[in-house]
Amino acid sequence: MTTSIRIDVPDALVASHGRENDPSGRAWLAGLPALVNATLHRWDLRPDGPPGNGMAGLVLPVRRSDGTPAALKLQPVTEESADIAPGLRTWNGAGAVLLLDHDPDTGAMLLERLDASRPLSAVADDGAAIQVLAGLLARLTAVPAPGGTRHLADIAAAMLDQVPGAVPRLRDPAERRLVRTCAAAVTELVGEPGDRLLHWDLHYDNVLAGEREPWLAIDPEPLAGDPGFDLLPALDNRWDDVVASGDVTRAVLRRFDLLTEAAGLDRRRATGWTLGRVLQNALWDIEDGKSALEPVQVAIATTLLGHRA
Repeated sequence: MTTSIRIDVPDALVASHGRENDPSGRAWLAGLPALVNATLHRWDLRPDGPPGNGMAGLVLPVRRSDGTPAALKLQPVTEESADIAPGLRTWNGAGAVLLLDHDPDTGAMLLERLDASRPLSAVADDGAAIQVLAGLLARLTAVPAPGGTRHLADIAAAMLDQVPGAVPRLRDPAERRLVRTCAAAVTELVGEPGDRLLHWDLHYDNVLAGEREPWLAIDPEPLAGDPGFDLLPALDNRWDDVVASGDVTRAVLRRFDLLTEAAGLDRRRATGWTLGRVLQNALWDIEDGKSALEPVQVAIATTLLGHRA
């Protein structure tokens, strides 16, 4: 029999959803403890460990009525989160965590239980870790996105519209030139945005060890588009390893080559869409009031621009 539990809302979720200008987020936070218990009762689940959380949602280890371990994930229903369940259903466990149940009204998802204590980032050998990530990228982007998924065509067009107003807010003329170069690369590709199902946030901490498969991707932000737009999180994550290699250019290109080869991508096209992802990050930073680019983003963009086919 399901029993009610007490949930203390984590500080990270308060920081993400509790802002004064986000009344819907604050309302979700206020209703989260009741939502947890209502969902436990609805799906006949019992808690099986302390809850965890990211910046977006709460994850509670649970067991189903037959004793099967699972994970209950709750996060606000937004334009971004609405594509998660259709994306997971499309992958159907092939390289990604398996969706067991979903309530579209509340956004609640019952997921396959993975080992949250064993992210891919815990693998010390960066070469081995990037090989795993490359294999997952190839599998995940091999399928077309389901209808209704947000599309890279719209994302790219919106970015290009923002560039003229954003670029002058950067202090460094070289960085302004770099952003315009990234925008030019997107302009060349925007007419062929692709239709594959992208994860949009595939990095080492979004891959966990599993039993059904050794490694599975979690926390997708599904997008329909070109797989080249999915590479940057794998290029810039665990950047200390890149720096520690003693040759940043060589390390970035090694990662880039492994990813593009695994997914069978055209290298020049993948370069262009990766520059598009750098552009997206730059626009987000400028919108947040920054007047300089992140050095890691500059290093990656400069490396790829210097080695375009």
